[in-house]
Amino acid sequence: MAKKPLRFKDFNEEVENEALDMTQRLARGRMFKKNKAKIALGRKRAERKIASMDVLKKRARKAARNVLLKKLTKNVDKGELSLSRRQDIEKRLDKKKAVIDKLSRKLLPQVRKKEMERKKGGKSAD
Repeated sequence: MAKKPLRFKDFNEEVENEALDMTQRLARGRMFKKNKAKIALGRKRAERKIASMDVLKKRARKAARNVLLKKLTKNVDKGELSLSRRQDIEKRLDKKKAVIDKLSRKLLPQVRKKEMERKKGGKSAD
């Protein structure tokens, strides 16, 4: 029986609870490099559609985490932090689940509005 071709969603896995170790990170990098054309095609298809409510909730949650991250790091970019500092902050953010949930509910209308502007071709969206 032939193997089913991979879809974009197969690459866009849910975030795991545990951090990747170095070998897993390298393997993941090789996988993404090998399948980058398929991933790009899937991303392009997804851009043409209006995001579902689940996707919007995920975006709002990510935005809420970023707001808290900015508060914890005093506006220092996540990329500029050391690995140990990033891990420490991630652990602290994991403990603030209730705050993130509440903030993401507040941010959801803004995220939805941004998506609608993006689909309409509004210039105020990124």
